[in-house]
Amino acid sequence: MKKDKNNNKKEERKTINGRPLIDFIGHRKFFISISLTLIVISIIFFFARGFNLGIDFRGGTEAIVCMDRIPNRSVTIGEIRSALTTIRPEYKRAKINELKPLAGGSSGRQRFSIVIRDVLSTVNQKTDFEKHIVEVFNTKISPKLNTTIEGFNIVGGFAASDLKKSAFWAAIIGTILLLIYITIRFEFIFGVGAILALVHDVIITLGIFSLFYIEVNSPIIAAILTLMGYSLNDTIVVFVRIRENMRRMRGKPYGEIINLSINQVLSRTINTSFTTFLTVFVLLLFAGSVLKPFAFALTIGTVVGTYSSMYIASPILLGWLQRARVKHARR
Repeated sequence: MKKDKNNNKKEERKTINGRPLIDFIGHRKFFISISLTLIVISIIFFFARGFNLGIDFRGGTEAIVCMDRIPNRSVTIGEIRSALTTIRPEYKRAKINELKPLAGGSSGRQRFSIVIRDVLSTVNQKTDFEKHIVEVFNTKISPKLNTTIEGFNIVGGFAASDLKKSAFWAAIIGTILLLIYITIRFEFIFGVGAILALVHDVIITLGIFSLFYIEVNSPIIAAILTLMGYSLNDTIVVFVRIRENMRRMRGKPYGEIINLSINQVLSRTINTSFTTFLTVFVLLLFAGSVLKPFAFALTIGTVVGTYSSMYIASPILLGWLQRARVKHARR
């Protein structure tokens, strides 16, 4: 009879809600190896390629340009970039936002912006730039454009440096506060696993931004902080179940407890993550050029954050718990 009961318990642990248990912990070395590889590649890109910093972080000038729409003729960003290079070769790397009709769409005018690294701080510099823009657009694209510059947005080097420092300290202070919160709610061991998972998420997300040279600006920092909170929420859900099961399954191997806990919250994790992913992915598909990088960061962060809560935070917690048990046994 005892053997039958033991066999029944083993069978129950192999399935949950009628589906087989997934061995997350058993494959942890494989997935940690993948993550370490991605982190190393990301860091290589950080140093080799760098980041495409927006005007917020490197300073520069954004010129808001208006022009007429020509019937049966569409002006392309490639044409605009080609015209800009005749002013200065460095303008080949200028950021050009997509052309959009003015509000109402009946005026026959369209607007776009050009972001250059030069800080046009004086009236003469702005006047000269506008004169050159009007001249080259009329000669290189079409004299019918009636080009004008509506205004300039300027970020000086000091302001850009200050923003970079603020973004850095926001991330550091946020991470420390999260560690304190998890330590108070759980234990310090749980906090280490959660924070390392967050570092993993941020490095890989920024690595993708460096790989594709997507602009990093203030909204991207907001997206990074958002995905940190989202990833932490996923990790906390798993950790709560682990803590509950550690109380109910005293004496059982930590690997078995953690694996069962991840499986128990798997449906919730998948449903929540999939819903969030659909929302940010739709935003990515239909958002304008200003919101696309923000939506892209959230899309990547949703996937990476869900992955790390199961394959990074939990295995790290397992390692710490096993080390603590060995140390305790030696005393």
